[in-house]
Amino acid sequence: MDEALKQDWDKLMKRMELQFGEGIEIEGIMLLIGTQELGKGYKKYTKDEVLDVLHIATCAVLEPFGYYKFTGKDAEGWPHWEALTNLPPLKPGEQKDLMKRAIINYFRKLE
Repeated sequence: MDEALKQDWDKLMKRMELQFGEGIEIEGIMLLIGTQELGKGYKKYTKDEVLDVLHIATCAVLEPFGYYKFTGKDAEGWPHWEALTNLPPLKPGEQKDLMKRAIINYFRKLE
């Protein structure tokens, strides 16, 4: 991870920990993003719904990078994206860095 990414990530994590408590991890942040994008507020999700909410978050944060395009919501209000291009082959550390960049970008758009 480069130094700028590390600094931006640490800053975001401090902000998240102030709001949600210590120990929040990337999966928790993705669940928050997916819940926000779903727009139905907090509720107890089934395991399958959690996977769907995490998919929503993944699409939402990677859309500005050109990997997905929002296509609309279905009759139940669940958002959907179209995959525009495949993610490049990345090593696990590179995947995590990409997601961190995408999450930082997502929250910057909200400021």
